[in-house]
Amino acid sequence: MRAYLCIGLLCSVWMISGCWDRTEINDLAFISGTSFDLTDTGECCLLSVQIAIPSSSQGGLGGGGSGQQEKFFVLSAVGKNTSDAFQKIQMKSSRRLFTSHRSVIFIGESFGRHGINEVLDVFTHDPRQRLRTYIMVVKGGEGREILQTKYPFEQLPIEAVKEMEGLGTELAVTLRDFFITAASEGISPVMGVIEAKDYSGGNQEKNKIFKLAGSALFKDFKIIGFLDSKQTNGFAWATNRKKSGEIDASLPNGNGNVGMQLNHAKRTITSRIIGDKIQVKIQLQGEGSLLENNTDLNINRPNNLKLVKQALEKSVETEVREVVADLQKRYKVDAIGFGQEIFRDHPKQWKALKEQWDLKYPQVDLAIGVKLNISGSGMSGTPLQLKEKEIKK
Repeated sequence: MRAYLCIGLLCSVWMISGCWDRTEINDLAFISGTSFDLTDTGECCLLSVQIAIPSSSQGGLGGGGSGQQEKFFVLSAVGKNTSDAFQKIQMKSSRRLFTSHRSVIFIGESFGRHGINEVLDVFTHDPRQRLRTYIMVVKGGEGREILQTKYPFEQLPIEAVKEMEGLGTELAVTLRDFFITAASEGISPVMGVIEAKDYSGGNQEKNKIFKLAGSALFKDFKIIGFLDSKQTNGFAWATNRKKSGEIDASLPNGNGNVGMQLNHAKRTITSRIIGDKIQVKIQLQGEGSLLENNTDLNINRPNNLKLVKQALEKSVETEVREVVADLQKRYKVDAIGFGQEIFRDHPKQWKALKEQWDLKYPQVDLAIGVKLNISGSGMSGTPLQLKEKEIKK
């Protein structure tokens, strides 16, 4: 009897079990990108989301089958905070908004200069928010402008931004990176920058395209300045973000230029405190091969290769020194993390320096050492366009 009772109970459990709280995919609206902007009256905040249109839902959007069908649309709403604006957007959608597939969050420049602290809190508490989402500043424009811009290679423009960030040609920062830096001692956070540009000289929206455009500097969660692409490259060296890429250098006395493909890179940083003086040394190392030789030198010769190597090392040193000088003198923001290194190496001295770091940071003495290893000259040995007598042995 007991056996029949157990079997009956098991059968009843099996019959009443199931995914009672499941949500069908057809009931979800997948958000691919989000932007934050100020309103026309300067209020906070204007939230916009880019939503992908499922292929099965595109039948009625093509104008009777003529013309290109849309792959996405953008919804916006103004709220007193992120949650309020999000709920107002939900009221405009027939499907439940789903954020877990979002790739990028855009911050309009005006909004960034106003301060982004108020909109960041939701990303630290809401488990639906992915911390691996990229976050970027839209220089000279609004975030929703990027959401509305079409991109020829991808059905969803946000996918193009995600792929561009993944290539590592510019600074790529995720929510997680930003939060970790913002919560750390002696360092200020940065973000990657994107711009919407007219690539054909016209004013029509269809001629717009976006491009990565350096990095944005933050202090107290407000944008205080920008680094262009060249400066961002030096910044990547100084912050140990540089892993590969290209180095260009001009030889002395107008003797042409060379290019190197960097395959590996490494940065070490040390600090010393002697009395009232703070010294920081950045040591950079890299390895790669030459790609281009626009000189009259036969770089297969050790002496000539040494000249090329010195020119490349000087180019890297100058690039890093110039960006550090801008950060120290112009912006007065420690985005590289000199203070962070002092906090790690000299915690007792950092307690005394912490409150006056804004005054001490511009006075830090910087030494930079660069050592590049050229493992091969590849196809850039002797310039093929020069005659034998024109080549310097």
